[in-house]
Amino acid sequence: MCIFNQAKRWIFLFLIGVVSITINAQNLTESIQSSETGRELVLNKCSQCHTDSIWRDQRQDERAWEATMYRMMGRGAIWTRDEIKSMSAFLGVDFGNQSTKLKVK
Repeated sequence: MCIFNQAKRWIFLFLIGVVSITINAQNLTESIQSSETGRELVLNKCSQCHTDSIWRDQRQDERAWEATMYRMMGRGAIWTRDEIKSMSAFLGVDFGNQSTKLKVK
């Protein structure tokens, strides 16, 4: 009986691990898709008026990028709230203060 209970515990722990891995994989996939969407939006919408140096040189966090986007809307940019969230998330991660992609050695 003891071996049977121990086997049930191992099966239970295994199933919890599988479910956890599946959920984490879904979250990672959604994050990557969101980042790609943000990247595409920045390239399509921001590049109409700016070169890529505008976001490479500013090095702002996500919140600052969001404020910048709303300021651009005051100057005529037309974006939805979701587009602003996607673009600012992308810029905050890839071109933010903490980004390791652009560190100079």
